[in-house]
Order: sequence, then C-alpha cells, then structure tokens
Amino acid sequence: MTTTDKPYGWSPDMHVPLLEKLKADLKTSMLQKNETLRNAIRQIMSEFPKLTVPLTLESGKKSFRLKTAEEITNDDILDIIRGLVKSEKTVISLKPEQSPEYLHILEAYLPKMASEEDIRSWIEENVDFSKFKSPTQAMGAIMKHFGKQADGNLVKRILDERKR
Repeated sequence: MTTTDKPYGWSPDMHVPLLEKLKADLKTSMLQKNETLRNAIRQIMSEFPKLTVPLTLESGKKSFRLKTAEEITNDDILDIIRGLVKSEKTVISLKPEQSPEYLHILEAYLPKMASEEDIRSWIEENVDFSKFKSPTQAMGAIMKHFGKQADGNLVKRILDERKR
C-alpha cells in the first residue's frame, strides 16, 4: 500500500494546511474506530504546547506564550513529526518486536525526502567544486537548497565519495 492509497497523510501539494489535515484525519479515525491512527495524531497534537512565542514583559523580563492555532505553521508541525519519527526509530532499534505501524503513520505526514539520484543530479548541475578546497565544503549550499528534504548523512556520503 503506497501513501496515496492511504486515507491519511499529507504533502505540500495538497494545498491544505497540515493542522487542518490532521484535524480531519483525527475525526475520520474516530469515526472509523482506527485506534492506531487516532493515537498517532493525538500524539502529534500533544506536542503543540511546546510551540511557543518569545515575549518581553514590561519589566524587561523574558517570557513566552503558547502559539495559537492560527500561528502554528506547517514547518512547526513537521518539526514535531520529525522528532517523533526519530524517537520511534530509536525505540524500534532497541525493541525490534515493536510494530512499525505508528512510524508509518507519522512518515505519511512528512514530505517526500529527496532521493540519492535527485541530490546527485542537483550537485552535478549546480555545484562548482573548483570554488572549494574540499568537496565537503559544498555541503552548506546543498543543504540550503534541499533544506529538511535531504538527509545530511546521505549528502555527506555523496560528497565524501568525490574526495576519493
């Protein structure tokens, strides 16, 4: 089953804010009595109190307040999901008998990562290695282009191959 076959998940080309999609999927999961999906979405939403806005009070003291639903961006939620995916991968590595279904649900809400071929072709077309003393110095430009869509370890491995 691919992510397009699933009744849940999100991608930037849907033109729907991720928060709205999560709320709709939560409602659907409750109607369908899909506890695993419901619990995964609730876990994501339970992290929202970590999203804050810094404030400076009249006394000059620094403080913060929680972000309102209107202030929560797709990037905020994606960062939360990435953190949950990372911790779930750690749990699965320690307890291989653990079901990866929760992990698959979380990953369905993340945008597709850039493939190794995508990264290699972009590097060939856009990076002039004559400007760098070492190929790994191009990492900043590459990661700036791909952002969180590229795995830094993969980019580093591709650049390390150029050194040889």
